[in-house]
Amino acid sequence: MLDKILETTPLIAILRGVKPDEVQSIGHVLYGHGIRCIEVPLNSPEPLKSIQILSETMPEDCLVGAGTVVKPEDVQKVYDAGGRIIVTPNTNADVIRNAVALKMDVTPGFATITDAFTAIDAGAKHLKLFPASTYGIGHVKAISAVLPDDCNVLAVGGVGASNMAEWKAAGCVGFGIASELYKAGDSAETIDKKAAALMAAI
Repeated sequence: MLDKILETTPLIAILRGVKPDEVQSIGHVLYGHGIRCIEVPLNSPEPLKSIQILSETMPEDCLVGAGTVVKPEDVQKVYDAGGRIIVTPNTNADVIRNAVALKMDVTPGFATITDAFTAIDAGAKHLKLFPASTYGIGHVKAISAVLPDDCNVLAVGGVGASNMAEWKAAGCVGFGIASELYKAGDSAETIDKKAAALMAAI
């Protein structure tokens, strides 16, 4: 499902710090702008509850799940809450295998070629360069030369409307966007304006 979503709108919305009582309205604002993938980091307040609310209220073509997943046992918890995508900040083969076994989309964080191939060997098809700003656009160009053709790189961390075109030209198929879309405490009106600006840039 993630492949299809990224072809249309190459964004994963990261709602770090979102609360269950606001997540539904935020999700629908993002969906209204064409965003079809929403990640609730597990270090947010009651993240599994927020994921469950999104999974029950968002349209079927919206992929919902968890970010900042670092423990293998949390994959099942996310799945049970209705989440169908797992995003990690690091390369943990057990987390990846658990997600693949449940037929979830999984996007593990990586930095080095070793990280990348560890993730690929565990079953990942999408890799998240994180933090992207630390490694730079040249890093994506260099590693793309050796990655399998069916492996896609997303840039997360320091990527936004002003530089997405450069990252895409370097070979990235998508982006994880956090504060440029949502900061804890943002109103629906603020998120609406942020989403409109980001989609205009795309």
